[in-house]
Amino acid sequence: MSEAVAALKERIDWEKVDGLVPAIIQDFQSSQVLMMGYMNPEALEKTLETEHVTFFSRTKSRLWTKGETSGNVLQLKNISLDCDNDTLLLKVEPVGPTCHTGTTTCFDADNQEESQMVWLHQLEQLLAARKDADPQSSYTASLYGRGTKRISQKVGEEGVEVALAATSGDKAELVCESADLIYHLMVLLQDQGLSMNDVVNKLKERHK
Repeated sequence: MSEAVAALKERIDWEKVDGLVPAIIQDFQSSQVLMMGYMNPEALEKTLETEHVTFFSRTKSRLWTKGETSGNVLQLKNISLDCDNDTLLLKVEPVGPTCHTGTTTCFDADNQEESQMVWLHQLEQLLAARKDADPQSSYTASLYGRGTKRISQKVGEEGVEVALAATSGDKAELVCESADLIYHLMVLLQDQGLSMNDVVNKLKERHK
């Protein structure tokens, strides 16, 4: 067991949580909360060593790695402990849907107001899925079909429209043109095998 694993296990107040620490699972890219489970020391150790999230199943009374039968594993990206040392937050890269019902999250999606970042992430996934679609099936697919040059032209055109809207002082038009610009920029990034995550990482790098 590595020193990092040992240090984290030591910090958790196992007595306070009766040997099972709650583990909140959050999508690393969208920040959407996916599920919540429980970990004993062995489950935490296996999670950190394999980088696949493993829980202690209270119904089966054994370790349970998410996706061990479905293949929909949760790849660990980051783990942190709260200030009371009794709850874990795990940020993950989900492979496939997290819930056994086939949905992205185990929480009631019908009654959730999606955050802007979650919605933007879902839009990006939709744009990615249109790359190989029939150009006649949607405007997005037709953009991909017309190639990088045309997509780039659209980004340039929308950039000019944003500037003109701002100069004229028309805030409603500025919002509309900004939405068009961001949409076409996302399509261009997908066309080039990139994502908004790459842009955010560059912003974070510059911020440092």
